[in-house]
Amino acid sequence: MPDASAPAVPPTPPVPLSALLAREDLALRRIAGPTDPDTAIHWAHTSEMADPYPYLLGGELLLTAGVHVPGAAGSGTYFDDYVSRIVAAGGAALGFGLAPVHDTVPRALVAACDAQGLPLLEVPPQTTFSGVARAVWQLMAQARLAELRRVTEAQQSLAAAASRPDPVPAVLRRLARQVTGRAALYGPDGTRIAAAGQDPGPEAGRALAALAHVVGSRSSATASDTAAGVHLTAYALGTGQGFVLGVAAARRDPGDHTIASVAAVLLSLLTGEHQSGTGAARSAALVRLLLGAPPEEVAPLLGDGRWIVVHARPDGQAADAVAASALGAALGSPLVDLADGVVRVLVPAAREPAAQPGWTLGASAAVAPGDWPAADTRAARALARARATRTALVRDGDRRGLAELVPAEEADAHARALLAPVAAVPALTETLRTWLSLHGSWDRTAVALSVHRNTVRQRIARCAALLGTDLDDPDTRMELWFALRRA
Repeated sequence: MPDASAPAVPPTPPVPLSALLAREDLALRRIAGPTDPDTAIHWAHTSEMADPYPYLLGGELLLTAGVHVPGAAGSGTYFDDYVSRIVAAGGAALGFGLAPVHDTVPRALVAACDAQGLPLLEVPPQTTFSGVARAVWQLMAQARLAELRRVTEAQQSLAAAASRPDPVPAVLRRLARQVTGRAALYGPDGTRIAAAGQDPGPEAGRALAALAHVVGSRSSATASDTAAGVHLTAYALGTGQGFVLGVAAARRDPGDHTIASVAAVLLSLLTGEHQSGTGAARSAALVRLLLGAPPEEVAPLLGDGRWIVVHARPDGQAADAVAASALGAALGSPLVDLADGVVRVLVPAAREPAAQPGWTLGASAAVAPGDWPAADTRAARALARARATRTALVRDGDRRGLAELVPAEEADAHARALLAPVAAVPALTETLRTWLSLHGSWDRTAVALSVHRNTVRQRIARCAALLGTDLDDPDTRMELWFALRRA
C-alpha cells in the first residue's frame, strides 16, 4: 500500500490537466476543484471501487462512471470519504462519466471535491474512458518527444558555447537559460569564479555555495538540496582540482539533469589543464630559455619533431586566459601565450591546426625549433591575411618553387639591393609585403595592418617613388614579392 504522505509518482513525463481540457474531441469540463494550470497528470486509471486508494500510485486522472455509488450516497458522508481517499493516495483529478449510470454529476460529489481541493471533470456520454486514456498517452508522447528535442538542442548549444572565445561564461549563460535559473562555477577554495542567470536569493545562494563545498570536498560526485523553494544541484568537475558546477532553479524538469551533466563535462574540459606535456617539463624548458639555452636545445623537453606556430584572434570580444587555454586544448597543445589581444600557440606538426569556431587563425609552416622566430613572424602575417580576407584559417605555405632555383646567397644579395630604398622604414616594407599578398587591395591591406586605407595608399605611393618603379607592372610585383620573401 502506498505511503499517503509521499505518494510514488510513475517515472513518466506528466502533462498539464489544462492540455487535456483543451482537447475539443474529448469535450471534458471542469466543474469543481482548483483551477491551477500546473496540475499534472501522470496517467489515467479507471476504477469503480468504492475505495480506490489501494490501486492508485499517485498523479492519476481517476475515471469512474459511479457504478460504486449507493442510492443514498448524497445524504451521508460517502462522497466526502471517497474523495478524501483519492486525495490521500495522491490522485491528481477525478473524471465522472455521465453514462450509463448517472445523468448528472452528484451535487454531493461536486461539494466534496471543492472542499478537498480535487479537480473534478465532467465526462460527456460521447467520450469513452479509453479515449481519455489514449489522449493522456498521446500528450505524454508529445511531451517526451519535446523533452528529448530540448535536451538535444541544449547539448548542441552548450557545445557551441564552449567553442566561443569566452567559453566558461558562455557555457554558464547557456545553461542558466536552459534551466531557467542560476548556473555558477566554484573554485577549489569554494570561491564563486563566475555565474550567470537569475539570482536565486540570499538563502538559496548560501545553500548552493554550501552544497558546492560538500561536493568539492569529494564526499560525493553530485548532490541535491532545496532551499527557499529553489531546487539546488552541485556537480563535481572531473578535473581533479576541486572545481564545482552549481545549478539553482525554481523548477526541475526531467531533462535538466542531463543538460547540466553535459555542461559539467564541457566545463571539466575547459577548466582542466591539457595534458599533452607535463608541467615539470614545461617549467624546465622555461628555465633553460631564461638562462640562455637555444630553442633547439629546449624543444626535446616539449616534444619531438617539427612545430607549427599559430596566431589567433577571437571574432568577437577580447580573449581572456580561459579562452586562450581552451583554444590551445582544441588545437592540441598546452603551449599558449596571450598578449596584446593575440593568442599564440606552439603546436606539434603532427597535429595539423584546423579552423576553430569563433576564431580567426594564421598558421606557419612546420619548422624545426631553430626556426621558431621566423615561423612566429610568418604566422602573424598569415593571421593578418586571414583577417583581411575574412578567412577562418590561413596557412603560410612552405613551398619554395622557382625561388629554390636561385642560390641563397645570390637571392639574398638581390633582395637587399632591390629593397634598399625602403628597407630603412619597416612600415613601408611591411605595407608593401601585405599589399602585394592581397593583390593590391587597399581595403584588405588596411584591415590586415589596422590602419586607414588612405595610409595604405600614401605608403604604397611612397614605396613606388623610392623604388623608382611602376607597381602596376606584374613583373615588378613578382620581383618585389620574391625579394620580400627573402628579406
